[in-house]
Amino acid sequence: MRTSLLALWFVLAAASTSRAADWLQFRGPDGSAVARDGKLPDKLKINWTAELPGRGLSCPIVVGDKLFVTCASGPQQERLHVFCFSAADGKKIWERQLKATGRTMTQSKTCVAAPSPCSDGKHVFAIWSCNDLAAFDLEGNLLWLRGLTMDYPNVSNSLGMAASLLTVGGVVIVPVENDSESYTLGIDAKTGTNLWKMERPKAANWSSPVVWRPKDGTPPDVLLQSKDGLTAVEVATGSTLWNYAEGASTMSSSVATPDLILAASHGITALLPQTNGAPPKQLWRIEQMNPATASPIAVNGHIYAINSAGVLVQAAIADGGRGWKLRLKGPFSGSPVATGDRILVVNEKGLVQVVDTTAPEGAVLSELQLPLREKDLVLSTPALSGDHVFIRSDGNLWQLGAAP
Repeated sequence: MRTSLLALWFVLAAASTSRAADWLQFRGPDGSAVARDGKLPDKLKINWTAELPGRGLSCPIVVGDKLFVTCASGPQQERLHVFCFSAADGKKIWERQLKATGRTMTQSKTCVAAPSPCSDGKHVFAIWSCNDLAAFDLEGNLLWLRGLTMDYPNVSNSLGMAASLLTVGGVVIVPVENDSESYTLGIDAKTGTNLWKMERPKAANWSSPVVWRPKDGTPPDVLLQSKDGLTAVEVATGSTLWNYAEGASTMSSSVATPDLILAASHGITALLPQTNGAPPKQLWRIEQMNPATASPIAVNGHIYAINSAGVLVQAAIADGGRGWKLRLKGPFSGSPVATGDRILVVNEKGLVQVVDTTAPEGAVLSELQLPLREKDLVLSTPALSGDHVFIRSDGNLWQLGAAP
């Protein structure tokens, strides 16, 4: 079965239209938060600003020369928006609006447009906290639409849903995990129909799935995270490959490298998956390295996490050896992103901070304050594309580039 799936995967991978500068989902390539071919300037300036008509915590995504973002407006946030902007100059190319069919109740700090959209390079898939799921082509044509609350009416999370989509191998992974009817779907990207449905732990969960691509070249797997731990799932079938059952965060998401998985569990726990379906082997654990809302990031042989005090903590991926600590100006809700030896973080008040990870104790190279509207916050994770940064708040979308 795995041999057949490997052959299918190579066919699907060959048909992919993604480009090096694309940022196709929450935290970018495979949920890693790392732009491998990008360049993050030491000092930034605002190149353009675009206004948004409603609330949104979702991450912008970049497909070629187009930038996509979702938001929600109306008295009950019942009007759902998908925008396509020119990544070059911020001009609106198209907008589509939908009417929510599910529950729009959320905690006041979050909103209906909290989950991030994703793309396979040809299409855009968007979901909102009301569990309305839609697919568009890059020109804005609606391909299919599902009100998941109609299919599964007992979904209930009074604080609001926030787990983001991802797509791999022609399958859209849709986490709808909550206190009641909790599940994750594998949906056919072309038709919107279920390929598989997996029952999940009944508990509110805002962590997002990530892709794990083993270094042996076998097809990528999806890692689902919950209060119970991590589950590795075969993309095409939804079959469980292995379970790690020692618990994990329901807020910050884990990170996968080709060699191992850095789980947001009891701080950070390094896991080595086994090939026989057995639970992964624990290599090391740092309980003091405890990511808060922001997800950890792995780059250049180190893992970094921002704790609840706004301190960026470094550790070696090889053995968990502790490195430096750098106090940043918080608080943070969005996750850090990186390229090369630079990490970029944006706090809730719109302060952009660029960190040099090669400095002996870490160092903030530069800061840039975004001009926020009154009561506006930046709660989302930035997107990187080439040498540009894209950041959104409820009211605005910005492109940042190199300052002179």
